[in-house]
Order: sequence, then C-alpha cells, then structure tokens
Amino acid sequence: MAINIPIIDISSPSQIVAKQLLDAACAHGFVYISNTDNAVQIPPEDVRSMFDLSKTFFKSPDSVKAECPYQTSKNQGWVGMQRETLDPKTQKRGDFKEAFNIGEYVNGKASQPLPAPLRPEEAQLGRFFDQCHTLCNQILRLLGAALEIPQDEGGDDWFAERHDRSKGPSGSILRLLYYPALPPIETTDIRAGAHSDYGSITLLFQQPNGQPGLEILPRTGTWTPVPVNPANSNAPPILVNIGDLLNYWTDGLLTSTVHRVVFPPELDEGKDRYSMAFFCHPVDDAKLVPIPSPIIKKRAKGGEDGASERGQVLTAKDHLLERLAATYGAK
Repeated sequence: MAINIPIIDISSPSQIVAKQLLDAACAHGFVYISNTDNAVQIPPEDVRSMFDLSKTFFKSPDSVKAECPYQTSKNQGWVGMQRETLDPKTQKRGDFKEAFNIGEYVNGKASQPLPAPLRPEEAQLGRFFDQCHTLCNQILRLLGAALEIPQDEGGDDWFAERHDRSKGPSGSILRLLYYPALPPIETTDIRAGAHSDYGSITLLFQQPNGQPGLEILPRTGTWTPVPVNPANSNAPPILVNIGDLLNYWTDGLLTSTVHRVVFPPELDEGKDRYSMAFFCHPVDDAKLVPIPSPIIKKRAKGGEDGASERGQVLTAKDHLLERLAATYGAK
C-alpha cells in the first residue's frame, strides 16, 4: 500500500504553512508541493518541455551521449547504463538506468560541454535550473521559519544564505533520468539502489502517467511505495525529499530518508520510465553544524554535529565528495 504523503500548498507562505511543511518533512522525510491551479511553482508546461528534451537526448545513440561522459570530480555528464551503483554494499550489478547531470551555469552559460541534442536548448536548461533553485530557497525559508531560528542568527534566511550562488560554487545538479523498459535479470537487480540524497533537499519531477517504482524506507522499516501522481492531475505535485545536509543541520530532526527505485511488479512491455531530479546543495564551504534553532537545542542528542570520524567539521563539499567516491568506486 502506497504511503500517504501530504500535498502542501506553499503559494501563500505563512507560519501555518511553514509548520505544515516541517511536520510533513519530519514524518516521512518526503513531502509533496502543489504545482497546479493557483499554486503553480514551476509552470507545468516548462516541466513537460523538459521531459520532451530529456526523451530526445536518451533516445540518441550511445555514441552521441558519450560525447560528454560522466566526470566524478565535477559530478557532471552522461552516466551510462549500470555505471552507477547507489547501494554498493548489497548490489551485485549497477543501477539499471541512465542519467545526465547538469551543473550550475556560470554567467548564463553551461559550465560543461553539452551533447548535440541538448546544445541548442542551453538557455532552456539554465532557466529550468534557476526555477528549481528558486523553489528550493522558498522551501528552505519556510523550514527556517518553522524551526524558529532567531533573526539575529539568520532567521528564516539561515538556510537560503548558505545557498546563495553569489557566495561561491555549489554541488547543485539538475539530473535527467531514464529507466529503460528492461526486465530484471536477477532478483537483486534494481533501477536505483537504496540511498539517501547527498544535498539539502531534492525536487523530483514525475510524469502524470509515469511508471511507479519509487519506494521509501520509513521508520517502520518496511519498504513502502510512493504514489506517482497522488493528486491525479495533469500537473503532478513536486516531490521534495530531505537530504543528508538538512539531517546534519537539524541534528536528526529532519531525516534523510533512504529510498530506491525498483522494477514495477508488472512491468509494462516497451514502456520506459523518465523522471527529473534537482539536487539542491549549499555553497561548497558551508559547514555542517547544528542550526541555531531553539527546537533543535531542546532535542540535541549530542555527537551529531557534522563532525567526521577525523574530528573535523565537514563542509558541504567534503560530504559530497565522500558520497560520490562510494557511489562510483573512486578514492
């Protein structure tokens, strides 16, 4: 049975809405943001256009996609089939998916080579990236308000200030995802292995009639499906999930919930699965220490202060590089 994740309308920000958002995020680590009617955050036609562009790219020959291979050092480029292993401890084989990672733009231009199918739409990709970043900061401000961070210590803008792109580069990535209609070969095969996300928050875009398969591992310890389009709308709500860095910053109040993508029990023959994710990261040198929230201080457990086993406080970039190294088998 699919989990009941609330759909929150943040089009009219208030302390009540902020509290609803925080409560939902605390309950599951996931929350839906309404994106239809009077609550549009990113125009649905822009989302549909991006899916069309994604399909065009992934249907291109591998030789075309390989013009821009994945670079671990930058977390950018094309990730080929089974190149990524998100759960290396338990997976025998890599994930049955492809991806294309797009990093932050510099002076309105892509900071990486784009393959031929994407090159003419450089401006569109950059615009969508900016729309996602703006929405993330809106969500982060609401979470800051709900956590009652004192104004003299950053207030509602505590998180947003650490995501201010004018203060330096970040690991934020727009990721196009493609899961081909391939049947699993073994019972252990999976489309995306169990993992938590590396950044602050993630925006996940799904198609109205998209294939199911996303599952989360809530505190009950049982893998539970996440509905693709709970509003049954032509403009599905945007799924937001909490990443590792908010887990650090809130001393575990907000949990970076483990999730995965499995093959549906009844795989539609010939039907591929597409999704898009925006992984929101703070600037690289943002330190992973508990936020100055009275709510966090009251529940402080001690020890979860962002320090690594080396006794040093990690930065956002430190954490990202460690996670990428584990995923791609690098050192």
